[in-house]
Amino acid sequence: MTAFADRRAAGRALAERLAPLAGTDVVVLALPRGGLPVADEVARALGAPLDLVLVRKIGMPGNPELALGAIAGPGGQTMVLNEELVAAFGIDRDTIEAQAAPQRVELERRRKLWGGRLAPGALRGKTVVLVDDGIATGATMRAAIAAVRADKPAQVIVAAPVAPPDVVAAMETLADQVVCLYMPREFTAVGLHYASFPQLDDEEVRRILAAAPRT
Repeated sequence: MTAFADRRAAGRALAERLAPLAGTDVVVLALPRGGLPVADEVARALGAPLDLVLVRKIGMPGNPELALGAIAGPGGQTMVLNEELVAAFGIDRDTIEAQAAPQRVELERRRKLWGGRLAPGALRGKTVVLVDDGIATGATMRAAIAAVRADKPAQVIVAAPVAPPDVVAAMETLADQVVCLYMPREFTAVGLHYASFPQLDDEEVRRILAAAPRT
């Protein structure tokens, strides 16, 4: 089922659900790249500053589409693993690091290219809204939550237009609140729930950030 016209439309619908946060001490963080247009609409509606939380999936050896885990933060210092997969396949730490290494390189490339907008300590005591265009397995969102928690925010809210019910339930054990507009039981891919779901390039990311709300 196509639930949303595009990411901007999904962001506006999500912003309506998050409207009670308007005027509070809130920061909106997007999971790039796809979460950025969604988060931009949310940030504008709430009058909140917008930034990115840098995060990358770690793929399974031989099956990169299957999430072994994810890393987050400018240097990928936060790592969250699917411990069930690690145990089931007997994956050792050297293999995990080998899988993570190219993703750390990509995070550093993105950090240099996209930059950061918030000062160190800017999340402390704030309500942080983590926004993506959808949550499939939850690997990258789990890493994002862990990375943000390290900065001691007052609360962490996960917000996404679409996610399967079991993933939403898992996110509810990690975040203070989860806002999800559509939770189909038959879930295959985030993009299938959008009529238009183009990939964003680096220049589009920079353009959105340049025009987005700041502190």
